[in-house]
Amino acid sequence: MWLDHGWHMGWMFLWWLLAFVVIALLVGLIVRAQGAGTVVHEGEAPEVILKRRYARGDIDREEYERRLSHLRK
Repeated sequence: MWLDHGWHMGWMFLWWLLAFVVIALLVGLIVRAQGAGTVVHEGEAPEVILKRRYARGDIDREEYERRLSHLRK
């Protein structure tokens, strides 16, 4: 009788743990999606925005230099 109750409690614990993990993943995805956009401050120079994108790894060196030369024309 005691072993039977312990077994059910173990499964209930696993379901609670699974629910916690799913909720934590959803919250993490929402937070990450909100921070993924490019933050542009009003009046910020295009070269500063381009430099930030290059530093984050959004664009490679060739793309950075091409766009920078285009901005400076």
